[in-house]
Amino acid sequence: MDKLVITGASPLEGSLPISGAKNSALKLMAAALLMEEPLVLTNMPNLADTRFMARLLQSLGVTVEWPTGESLCRLHAASVSSTIAPYDLVRKMRATFNVLGPLLARVGHATVSLPGGCAIGARPVDLHLKAFEAMGADIVIEDGYVKAAALRGLKGAHIQFPFVSVGATEHAMLAAVLADGETVLENAACEPEIGDLATCLNAAGARISGAGTSVVRIDGVRSLRAARHDVIADRIEAGTYAIAAAAAGGDVLLQGARAQDLGALIELLRRAGAGVEAEPGGVRIRRNGQGLQAVDVDTRPYPGFPTDLQAQFMALMTVAGGVSVVRENIFENRFMHAPELNRLGADITVRGAEATVRGVPSLRGAQVMATDLRASVSLVIAGLVAEGETTINRVYHLDRGFERLEEKLGRCGAQVRRESGSA
Repeated sequence: MDKLVITGASPLEGSLPISGAKNSALKLMAAALLMEEPLVLTNMPNLADTRFMARLLQSLGVTVEWPTGESLCRLHAASVSSTIAPYDLVRKMRATFNVLGPLLARVGHATVSLPGGCAIGARPVDLHLKAFEAMGADIVIEDGYVKAAALRGLKGAHIQFPFVSVGATEHAMLAAVLADGETVLENAACEPEIGDLATCLNAAGARISGAGTSVVRIDGVRSLRAARHDVIADRIEAGTYAIAAAAAGGDVLLQGARAQDLGALIELLRRAGAGVEAEPGGVRIRRNGQGLQAVDVDTRPYPGFPTDLQAQFMALMTVAGGVSVVRENIFENRFMHAPELNRLGADITVRGAEATVRGVPSLRGAQVMATDLRASVSLVIAGLVAEGETTINRVYHLDRGFERLEEKLGRCGAQVRRESGSA
């Protein structure tokens, strides 16, 4: 397995391009199953996860044209040759489960394995299935597979989610686009990626309003047409590099980052002592020598502080003056990075869903192990700050969500190299 070796304690200076959003791209790719005509996606992130989704779609009959290293992907589901998504093609990544709704909407039936993914909590799919049942689908779970059928087509429905779920909101939208009648989603998630999905679907002829608010309305249509869509900039990647720049110090322009998607993070970075400014080309982060101050963090659904930046912000707080409290309100079991940060000299105590971080004057390089995607990049941030050399094992997690990480950080003066070796 590959590992990253980081020589830290140097500021970051320069510009760093932000890729298309992984969390949006995966759902946009699944949307291709709804269309008999091509869907062209630009600003596509080249990641292990997006490439894996492409392989799953090909197994269902989708023609995928996506040259290696390119950011333009053409998907064409002229016909659907299979409605079965087997365990081996779903277990590695939760987002692959999102082919169920489009298959059900277009073909009337599907058999999809229950999803797998990284170990940050159970994240059940019951809200997804209840939404499909409300639209008239018959659903049975057997031997680890969801078998769904709506042979007379899905029907519009009024669906009120008991709690905010990004995945359930997106999946219900995908299914409702081709349903007969109007579907109303209440207590819907408001993430920018949901608005991005609606923009793409509307370009293909869907009728979706309210995306990005708590009430989404979908007026079903009989079919969709060809469309071209530019994937939104990845706010989690942008936020991660913003935190890295604040931690290491320096002056970094995040090219293409959207300040309007980063409000909760920007507020906390400023309170912690970093300068953050929106510019025409992106977002600039500055910290030129001044110390960091401890800031408490509570993860919340958008527009609150994102759970996908919790690990990274904890790494920042390890070298801030004072004591900060990090509360994880979205997922259980998402503090696996804390023991690894402590190996670098951090002082973190975890009790249930709350972590207390006592800032230390400096971190020291050490051998650490990545446990999941966001935990992996929190160790990168800590390695950029730490004195000496930090080796991060099992970085295949990073390749799931960060495109050309070493190259991008290297453009700003970071000393990061990839080596082959065992975990």
